[in-house]
Amino acid sequence: MTTFVLVHGAWHGGWCWQRVTPHLIAAGHRVFTPTLTGVGESAHLASPAVGVSTHIQDVIGLIEKNELQDIVLVGHSYGGMVITGVAEKLHAKIASIVYLDAFIPEDGQALVHHQPEAARTGMMMDAIENGDGWQVTPRSPEYFAVKDQDNIDWINRQCTRQPLLTFIQPVRAKGDWKKVPRKVYIRAAGHPGPVFAPFGDMAKTSADWDYHAVPCGHEVMIEMPKELADILLSLS
Repeated sequence: MTTFVLVHGAWHGGWCWQRVTPHLIAAGHRVFTPTLTGVGESAHLASPAVGVSTHIQDVIGLIEKNELQDIVLVGHSYGGMVITGVAEKLHAKIASIVYLDAFIPEDGQALVHHQPEAARTGMMMDAIENGDGWQVTPRSPEYFAVKDQDNIDWINRQCTRQPLLTFIQPVRAKGDWKKVPRKVYIRAAGHPGPVFAPFGDMAKTSADWDYHAVPCGHEVMIEMPKELADILLSLS
């Protein structure tokens, strides 16, 4: 039995994995889908002090309090920032780390360091104009190449604003996370956004990484859950 810990991306919550988890559970595995502080059903806990370090600690607490071992740790999009920080501290408990169309930060980098200047400025202005100076409005599903209207409607209903600090606070990762035995990158090939392409290209050409591509937009766990589950099951 493998233990999967699935960490969602920005503005999402544990809800986004609900089409994936049945496949993993049916195969006899344990699955944890935490919702990070300040979003989803935990939106009432949002505050200007909630940063990426808070979210890293959310997942560390889950792993430690449930005494989890031999984990397949998955992070989608912004979740890549989180799982890197988690693996930096708990790499001995993690068998595989999986970046699902996700950011892979170097030490001292924040998510905004991987964005074009216009996107960084837009995020800051949105927080000022629409988020009391400290919350950021979700990007539209269409921005992430989601085409099915039912999926668009569901994502729009579920996503919540997210504290700005989570995007601008740097991750501390000196490199211990690279001690995880298996490193995997899954690229959403239907999402042409240049932000994630360099990470996929790195994994594709590195002997230290496994690389997979799925033909859909950025919301892989919503658009192609069975295909994603099959990739994850291959790591169990």
